[in-house]
Amino acid sequence: MDLLRFITAGSVDDGKSTLIGRLLYDSKSILADQMEAIERASKSRDDGEIDLALLTDGLRSEREQGITIDVAYRYFQTTKRKFIIVDAPGHIQYTRNMVTGASNCQLAVVLVDARHGVVEQTRRHSLIASMLGIPHLVVAINKMDLVGYSQDVFSNICIHYNELAQKLNVGEVTYIPLSALNGDNVVDKSVNMPWYEGEPLLSHLETVVLDQDENLTDARFPVQYVIRPQTPELHDYRGYAGKITSGIFRKGDAVTVLPTGETSTIDAIEIAEKHYDEAFAPMSVVLHLADDVDVSRGNLIVKSDNQPIVSQNVEALLCWMDAKPLKVGSKYTLQHGTFRTRCAVREIVYQLNVNTYEEFTDAESLKLNDIARVILKTAKPVSFDPYGKNRVNGGAILIDETSNVTVGALMLQGEVA
Repeated sequence: MDLLRFITAGSVDDGKSTLIGRLLYDSKSILADQMEAIERASKSRDDGEIDLALLTDGLRSEREQGITIDVAYRYFQTTKRKFIIVDAPGHIQYTRNMVTGASNCQLAVVLVDARHGVVEQTRRHSLIASMLGIPHLVVAINKMDLVGYSQDVFSNICIHYNELAQKLNVGEVTYIPLSALNGDNVVDKSVNMPWYEGEPLLSHLETVVLDQDENLTDARFPVQYVIRPQTPELHDYRGYAGKITSGIFRKGDAVTVLPTGETSTIDAIEIAEKHYDEAFAPMSVVLHLADDVDVSRGNLIVKSDNQPIVSQNVEALLCWMDAKPLKVGSKYTLQHGTFRTRCAVREIVYQLNVNTYEEFTDAESLKLNDIARVILKTAKPVSFDPYGKNRVNGGAILIDETSNVTVGALMLQGEVA
């Protein structure tokens, strides 16, 4: 049984938490004690209804304000698939939380309030989903009960969003009209919208094809730890532990260690003290090389005939996540997988307007939640793939050197002169 990680995104009060609650409730994925706790917490409601949003809005401040602040994760499964749900905040102040939650997702459910249509946060979250290379997008047009289940309202929002999707060059987009509060088209087909001929949300989540989303072409192995016991029985043992982030490695493959460029061949592939002829993403393994080359944490082992970009001048899309502005010349720590190096912001190529997607080339600084294309100068060479080609080896973060706080999410694009 495979696993689908998906995120719910959209503006404040679009009904993300309620949708997740309804999905869990109608699919019978809520434990009895959880249900009792939600029923107790919902007793203060005037209408006497169960507040399904409480399943994900667990912080006291979230319940007081009726909004999602932190990223919440929920796990459930059906007979067809396992799921990890990421409930992202809708408020602009917490856009950085959405970026964090979406970074490992394969599908995004972007909620749109049928009364308001496409708003600024819809555009912002759709842009981020596009930047992060999320291959599958579901536009869930929620609160259809508040517009009389109107087909015209649904069609107009689809037309409006489709214009947006074409600008973003997103891949697969599916439109579903629903009411999370009443359960229309969430788990079961809605009798209130007979004009909708598609699947309910859960059926789509169960059947969306994921096989092609894994990159099995570009073999990448970031070294996490060098195993060197130096005990009498394991005197000559030297293994390199880590997780294959993409591609396939086989015994006998010619490999290169980056950024040093040293070469060798794979002598053995070990998993839980057993040897195998091959391993592939996302398996955690210990690689043994035929030669005693210099390998340490942060190095990247790749196949010699398929190598990434190695550069100290990196162009990247950046989502700025700190209240302190980013300025040209500012210095940070760049973390790319297990590799770390100091870097400086060489140039802000342009800043994106979230509403129009226009590019402004005169930006001198970036503030919280701004999105821009930047050029970084790194102290050591970075070994990476363009994000659009290999998400795992094309993502990185910026860390403030003083506070050690993550201040920026990077989608590495390529090398510049």
